[in-house]
Amino acid sequence: MARPRSARATVSMNVDIEGLLWTPSAKTGERDAQFGPLKDYCPDRYSVSRRKSRTVTCGPINFGSDHPLVRQTMATTDTRDVQASIEQVMRCADEGFDLVRITVQGMKEAEACHQIREGLFKKGYDIPLCADMHFQPKVAMKVAEAFEKIRINPGNFADGRKSFEEKIYESEEDYVSERGYLVEAFVPLVDKCKELNRAMRIGTNHGSLSARVLSFYGDTPRGMVESAIEFADIARQRDYHNFVFSMKASNPLVMVQGYRLLAAEMDRLGWDYPLHLGVTEAGEGEDGRMKSAIGIGTLLSDGLGDTIRVSLTEDPEYEFTPCNRLAEIGKDVLSQGAKQAAVPAYTDTRDFTAFERAQGPIQDLLPCQEEGDEVDYRGLLHRDGSVLSVVSVEQLANPQQLYKQLGFKTAVGMPFKDIATADSVVLTGAPKLDDDTARTALRRMQEVGTGVVVPWGAQAKAPVPNAVALETLKAHLKREGGAEGQAALPPGAGRLALTVEGDETDAELAALAAIKPTMVFVSIKDELSRLHASRRVVEAIKASGAKLPLVHRFEAKQMEAYELALELGVAVGSLLIDGIGEGVVLDQTADAGFELDFLRTTSFGLLQGSRMRNTKTEFVSCPSCGRTLFDLQEVTAQISERTGHLPGVAIAIMGCIVNGPGEMADADFGYVGGSPGKVDLYVGKEVVKRGIPNELACDALVDLIKENGMWKEKEVEEEEAPELVAA
Repeated sequence: MARPRSARATVSMNVDIEGLLWTPSAKTGERDAQFGPLKDYCPDRYSVSRRKSRTVTCGPINFGSDHPLVRQTMATTDTRDVQASIEQVMRCADEGFDLVRITVQGMKEAEACHQIREGLFKKGYDIPLCADMHFQPKVAMKVAEAFEKIRINPGNFADGRKSFEEKIYESEEDYVSERGYLVEAFVPLVDKCKELNRAMRIGTNHGSLSARVLSFYGDTPRGMVESAIEFADIARQRDYHNFVFSMKASNPLVMVQGYRLLAAEMDRLGWDYPLHLGVTEAGEGEDGRMKSAIGIGTLLSDGLGDTIRVSLTEDPEYEFTPCNRLAEIGKDVLSQGAKQAAVPAYTDTRDFTAFERAQGPIQDLLPCQEEGDEVDYRGLLHRDGSVLSVVSVEQLANPQQLYKQLGFKTAVGMPFKDIATADSVVLTGAPKLDDDTARTALRRMQEVGTGVVVPWGAQAKAPVPNAVALETLKAHLKREGGAEGQAALPPGAGRLALTVEGDETDAELAALAAIKPTMVFVSIKDELSRLHASRRVVEAIKASGAKLPLVHRFEAKQMEAYELALELGVAVGSLLIDGIGEGVVLDQTADAGFELDFLRTTSFGLLQGSRMRNTKTEFVSCPSCGRTLFDLQEVTAQISERTGHLPGVAIAIMGCIVNGPGEMADADFGYVGGSPGKVDLYVGKEVVKRGIPNELACDALVDLIKENGMWKEKEVEEEEAPELVAA
């Protein structure tokens, strides 16, 4: 059992330990009795408005609801290299960032920070700087004299590296009695920041909760919230309020739940501190941008957030474009009052305190095989989330190219489903009856379990055997018998899919229960809020007693590829993160110009970022900083090249172990800088190999994956076969 540390040092600090909140509400419910029950995470679920937060000053900028979103990044230079650090901060400022964070490992780095701050002032740059602090309260005191903001991690600030040690508490009293040493460690920094008018971020990381918190709350969002509240409570006792919170995690589901719980808890307590949003260790490229958009975008769509950072395994300057775009999207959401008001009234029954799929497990919604079916319709959708691809009649003219773009394997020209093959295709029309090439391609895809969805009118004119006929719910209800049940299908069709556009009446949505379509496409009209209209649709289906798979249809407009990941992550990811929807179909305008293969892989990236379906290796990769012990971008590329073909495997690539082995909580394997030139390898949170030279570490990681039975060899792609004559 962990023994209480002495709290005697806190007496001279005039802090009333008994007067702090310090009530572990998850265990006793005492906070409910004192402050009332937990309510909601945002002011209004039906009309987005920015959560009111106080103004926190940080040099020339302000955080809070009365100010624009603050966009920030983190330097990757060695902090002791003063000139390189100054030059990188200047590039970030010139790019448009409002704040730059710099890692501070020890006293030498703290002394360098004074030179960096002064050097920037001399060059005319007053961009505020934030010190990233771990383990070192005394160093934090030193750097507070130079920088405008201090980020502390409650998971290790007071405990140092002892925070990684396992603890066991026999009672709640033992847990509470330990809190005295937090005061002893934290109050001097609080008083210093108050004296100098410095800002602070109390930044909880899901991967680095202290052993003390883990032993009591577990590895949970509630533990993240309670860890931060302990430190904030000490600051408030010293009448210091110039701080912001963050609840970062590499898993967007955990991240979103943590922030929502914190916002609800602050509302209950009457607190109004700003929120810093970020998905930590998001990775690089499209995946990093997608995960960031899902997590940050979901919260911005709730009206939460006052400052954001997109954490990418790239040079910090490259973080600005996605960061700034997300800030613009957040601003746009707040201007959509008319679209939100246009959504018919409904009751939102989501429970934000625990993740649940809106209609239960996807398996319960999948199409079943029925007597008389000529083909197996169970392949229309996937048990973990589905990707449907829009295909034109023109694209059917070249089956081999189409198979490749849809992610099929081929053998002697015949298609076979692979792990990231589109589950179904949605045709824009039907090929002519005498178009043997197109019709043979469709039949071959159906034979290997791919669904074919055809617009009702096109199916009536040129029937595609065993297709799924698609029309709008309103059009279907106008057909004879539509209101009572499924109307007669057009020739050749075996199943029905319906599109809802968000403006249907309650009675029209309730009719879905009687019609029982195989799937429902959610394609919200532009004049409505997609978020709120989609929530209304699923609530109507639940109220009717039906269980129907929802597929979000999103139209990509002309934009850069990175923008599509951001737009899709915010618009659809914010729904998937709440368990609303079982798949996505990504369409595009005529001038968008995206390749079919890119749209498909982006869709799968959305599902993986939403923690639904893994079709490729998951990399939990930290952004580089001054603590990093190897070239993070180079190593990440090397590991990705060797292991990127392992769907279902998660690998954490960490430049150091500053946040503790908890950073590997979301990963199967960890590749971590242990010392200069050396790498430690982890399985889960346990280190299994230490001190491997950098040049041998990637091979050692591959061997470790093999030892744990999770390796498979890369498949060699078959050379493209010549077209077969239509059968």
